Amino acid sequence: MQNMKFIRKLPIPMDVKEQYPLKSEYAEKKILRDREIADIFCGKDDRMILIIGPCSADREDAVLDYITRLAMVQEKVSDKLLLIPRIYTNKPRTTGDGYKGMLHQPNPEAAADMLEGIIAIRRLHTKAIEETGLFCADEMLYPENYRYLSDLLSYVAIGARSVENQQHRLTASGMDIPVGMKNPTGGDISVMLNSITAAQHSHTFLYRGWECVSSGNLLAHAILRGLVNQHGESLPNYHFEDLEHLYYEYSARGLANMAVIIDTNHANSAKKYAEQPRICKEVLHSCRHSAEIRSYVKGFMIESYLEDGAQKIGEHVYGKSITDPCLGWEKSERLILEIADLL
Repeated sequence: MQNMKFIRKLPIPMDVKEQYPLKSEYAEKKILRDREIADIFCGKDDRMILIIGPCSADREDAVLDYITRLAMVQEKVSDKLLLIPRIYTNKPRTTGDGYKGMLHQPNPEAAADMLEGIIAIRRLHTKAIEETGLFCADEMLYPENYRYLSDLLSYVAIGARSVENQQHRLTASGMDIPVGMKNPTGGDISVMLNSITAAQHSHTFLYRGWECVSSGNLLAHAILRGLVNQHGESLPNYHFEDLEHLYYEYSARGLANMAVIIDTNHANSAKKYAEQPRICKEVLHSCRHSAEIRSYVKGFMIESYLEDGAQKIGEHVYGKSITDPCLGWEKSERLILEIADLL
């Protein structure tokens, strides 16, 4: 393998967890929080979930600042909404180029350092829990790396480019927290439903050098994120007719805990971040007009940060996304309160 240079062997997840542990009292709180989240997906709790936060977690201080503010809003809306902060530390890149997230580059302006990245993402997730009391979400871009954060995460998303991958599906089947499966970029919802089916079933497979068997994850569910057509144009899939169609296709599969989260950015907004509040309100309007839609729409995925929009790496605007543009804090806080009022 002359084109692949092996730099160093990285520590196994168990060793990293022992070196950077979550305090026991928060581990106990996580059990309770995970039960609350599961109750929403299982229909035992009629609150909605907001998976909300930056497109990518680019710097520890700004992300913790954001989640601290989010924790204060959670107290105001706890009877209607359960907030799960996005701490996305791995970023898929369409062409493979660009910032790949904190796992690769703890400092976006420095060279990649995977060891420092593993430590940085574990430290960030741990601090978020211990400083704010909120338990967070991340994207499972690399299934083998999930174990570095498996004791910290309360929600995992599988992206549009990963949802057809067998290893993602099988790894999800061995998790005991909700795993959201996005529709692929082409929009074929049967691919997403096949992925949910696979994740809900038991499997024997190879994982991190072990032969293992999963029990199946009944909290695996759908995320609608819009699509890109054959002309490269973004199209939404959150309208009433889309939700109604998915409901019947989903029902026909006989899957457990039928649920969908609406991703309000990406192709649903054509990456026009300011459209996210309008999209949330349209979906809530659909929920009011259809008991079936309301029964399985469990909430929203919203890209939000301290400042509106996005910036290039090196511009150094505190709390402004360096990947996809996000809704700024004032608009985000207002949106959370408005969603709560509409429920």
